[in-house]
Amino acid sequence: MSERVAMLHGDTVVRIHWKLGTDVLVGVCHCGAEHESEDPVELWEWLLAHPDGHDRPEPVVPREPVLSAAQG
Repeated sequence: MSERVAMLHGDTVVRIHWKLGTDVLVGVCHCGAEHESEDPVELWEWLLAHPDGHDRPEPVVPREPVLSAAQG
C-alpha cells in the first residue's frame, strides 16, 4: 500500500535531485532550467540567482489585427 506524496507547485518552487550512484546534484528551477553540480552551495547559489528576470512580466507584443473577408 503506497500513498501519493503531494508536491509543491508554483513560480517560487525549486528542487534539488540527487543522481543515484553519483555525487551529482541536479537543481531544477520552476521555469524548467536545470543545472548540475557536485557542490550543494554552488547549486543553491545558482537556483537562488536564476534567472534575474523571473519577477518581471514579459513585454506584450502588439499583434496586427486580422481583417475578415467581409471587412476588406
